[in-house]
Amino acid sequence: MEPKIRPFVTTDRRELVLTLFEQGEHEELPFFVELLDYLDEHRLPVPGTVHDREGVALHSLEGKPALLFPRLPGRHPEAPNLAQCHALGDILGRLHVVSKRFPGHRPNPRDLNWLHVMHHKVLSYLSPADQTLMKDEVDDFESAFSQHGELPQGALHGDLFRDNTLFEGDQLGGIIDFYNGCTGDLLFDLAIVINDWASDADGTLNAERYNTLLSAYLARRPLTADERELWPTMLRMTALRYWLSRLLVVYVDPPAHDLTPHDPERFRTILNARIAHGALPLPEVSV
Repeated sequence: MEPKIRPFVTTDRRELVLTLFEQGEHEELPFFVELLDYLDEHRLPVPGTVHDREGVALHSLEGKPALLFPRLPGRHPEAPNLAQCHALGDILGRLHVVSKRFPGHRPNPRDLNWLHVMHHKVLSYLSPADQTLMKDEVDDFESAFSQHGELPQGALHGDLFRDNTLFEGDQLGGIIDFYNGCTGDLLFDLAIVINDWASDADGTLNAERYNTLLSAYLARRPLTADERELWPTMLRMTALRYWLSRLLVVYVDPPAHDLTPHDPERFRTILNARIAHGALPLPEVSV
């Protein structure tokens, strides 16, 4: 789900962000409102929705669902430094501890079952080598995850790239754009973050950013034995998730709006790097 318009609204007291949605997305909006309000109530740096005097957040404007959010401070970090990586790891760990208790539910729309169903739609656009790569990876993921029970669950951001964070210097001002939010494996959320925040241009993991972010996260939420075992697989799976979703946008379902699709090649590169080099060891953290 993507919001369509985000003008700033200025009142006497603060700046707000007005967000409009396509009507067909209306049914899922209560989940996002409840999740953001829940995290905001637990003092996490997210934009809790603005409610009217009757306590209602979701309204209609020009026939479309509309939400107001406070404008959070900061800018997106293009090249996150170690202090910013530590800040994000700490907050994500806190968020996952809190989100395990969130009562709402929305199935992960980009889970392993989605990979299994959707990867067939792009195979004809790929080279024979990439077809084999994608099919083999999906088979490997299904085999690996079938050997383990359910991983720790909670509410996820689902798309926590660096451009969905706001920093003032090294201070994390906010996490935004929860429109891929869902409930599912907490490890899935963490792997998305590591693949974006700790990957160098050639797709390999940057040891300093990797260890700094994960050390801060693990101090808040240690991984279970199953999570630790599946960590390299989850890094590969989330890389494939973005390679596939970007291929679908390019070849199968182009955006209706005047948007430039993200380059699928970036996550093909990351996936190949994870296959070639695996994951770096998880840092040992005393809690």
